[in-house]
Amino acid sequence: MTLSQFKGQTVVLYFYPKADTPGCTTQACGVRDRHSDYERAGAVVLGISPDPVKRIAKFDDKYGLGFPLLADEDHSVADAYGTWKQKSMYGRQYWGVERTTFVIGPDGAIKDVFRKVKPGEHDELVLGALAA
Repeated sequence: MTLSQFKGQTVVLYFYPKADTPGCTTQACGVRDRHSDYERAGAVVLGISPDPVKRIAKFDDKYGLGFPLLADEDHSVADAYGTWKQKSMYGRQYWGVERTTFVIGPDGAIKDVFRKVKPGEHDELVLGALAA
């Protein structure tokens, strides 16, 4: 799947760190629950993480998400969008995905960027931007 498949449509591309973790589940289920709002706004939502395809499929099945979730195991897409970052937790440094959402207009241009998105606030931020 490539973004070119969605040429002429608004795409909400959100990067999440790891499938089936509390924050990522909250965010994905929010998108699932607000699916009709995204449709009314004329947007297609795509989630992307560095998880393997099997883990993402299991996550989708477990929660009945019903929108495309993409695997970026080599984090090349995250690198291209600047979301593959050095992070720190409990004094340990590691590389991972920064939770970030891009709103990409029908012309392919990035219209909005939401960095370090809080999972529970994601839908309101994005749907607000789509309505503007």
